[in-house]
Amino acid sequence: MRTEAFLRLTDLAARRYAPAGHFARGMARGKLRNDPVYRALLERGVAEAASVTDLGCGRGLLLALILEARTGPPVPMLRGIEIRSAEVHAARAACGPETTILHGNLADAVPPPSQIVTLVDVLHYLPAAHQDRLLERAAAALNPGGTLFVREADGGAGPGFHAVRLSERIAALVRGEGMRPFVYRPAEDWVRRLERLGLSVAVAPMGRGTPFANVLLEARAAA
Repeated sequence: MRTEAFLRLTDLAARRYAPAGHFARGMARGKLRNDPVYRALLERGVAEAASVTDLGCGRGLLLALILEARTGPPVPMLRGIEIRSAEVHAARAACGPETTILHGNLADAVPPPSQIVTLVDVLHYLPAAHQDRLLERAAAALNPGGTLFVREADGGAGPGFHAVRLSERIAALVRGEGMRPFVYRPAEDWVRRLERLGLSVAVAPMGRGTPFANVLLEARAAA
């Protein structure tokens, strides 16, 4: 995707947050432009999928971007699940009736059947056993030939990983969550767990332009 086209899409998606104020719009625009995962997911076809479920969707940034990037009918089936009430409200306001945003806990949520399921910076918030069970449910939700995208920190990546961990700790303190636990794993561990679920996995670095050692796992179900 050409840079100019991507920047135009981020502007359009960010405008959806304008009713919440200039700050909300600016935050959305900055996140979409500066976090490489959004462009990477567009380049991997998420906007052309017939159904997308974003687990831990937050304010709905990915869903808003997909809505703007979609080039023709029909509008895909777009769904998100988020535990924080304020984020659910923001996502619903920005994405409108073209999406379904559910208020739910991923520790026990069952994703609906989907061509694409995404987990962007979500799994480390869950205990290890809950991570494994959520991955099982996400893999089971994939349509034949569908793809599960997981963006997480590479827990074996040295200084880049420590930068992620420090950033997450600061963010948790700012949100008033105190010293809540995080559970990270090396990229190789994520790959093994996804392959045990019968998925074929490709791994790409996903921290370009940042100090963070993140990876994007593209886990595809058999057709």
